[in-house]
Amino acid sequence: MNAIRTLLIGLVFFAQAAISAGPLTPGLVIAISDGDTITLLTEDKQQLKIRLVGIDTPEKKQAFGTKARDHLASRIFKNDVEVDLRKKDQYGRHLGVIYIGGVDINQSMIQDGYAWFYKHYAKEQPKEEALRYANAEKDARLKQRGLWADPNPMPPWEFRKEAKEEARAAKAATSYRF
Repeated sequence: MNAIRTLLIGLVFFAQAAISAGPLTPGLVIAISDGDTITLLTEDKQQLKIRLVGIDTPEKKQAFGTKARDHLASRIFKNDVEVDLRKKDQYGRHLGVIYIGGVDINQSMIQDGYAWFYKHYAKEQPKEEALRYANAEKDARLKQRGLWADPNPMPPWEFRKEAKEEARAAKAATSYRF
């Protein structure tokens, strides 16, 4: 039974690589900034900062932030990968799906319990991909993998919002009016 499941999962990953949104950009992963951001050295020696599309991982100062970065590094650091580049975000990073050996690394970060499916941007993803990512999160939650072992994990977007509010409150508390 496990062999059949493994074979089916492999076929799904392989098929997904074949139906990506566009031509794949090959390169070497030379840096891992956090659990969802890497630097890719392309074949023509360009460095591209790439944000993994469709996922959001814990922030560095958040529970599981370091573990998410380390998990991503264990999968792709100093490895040749292919990237389905989608667009650039407001910070100038490329948004993309990372593949290694036909495996969708973005999805496996969710599946392994180190990322949330970033539902806020699901409308920008192909429907089939968004559905796979949503199902991967459900499975990781059900099996309490990674951050889902925590009884109440905080989504990174809430952590960032809370940090901004705390910084704003601290700034207001230290400002004086004359």
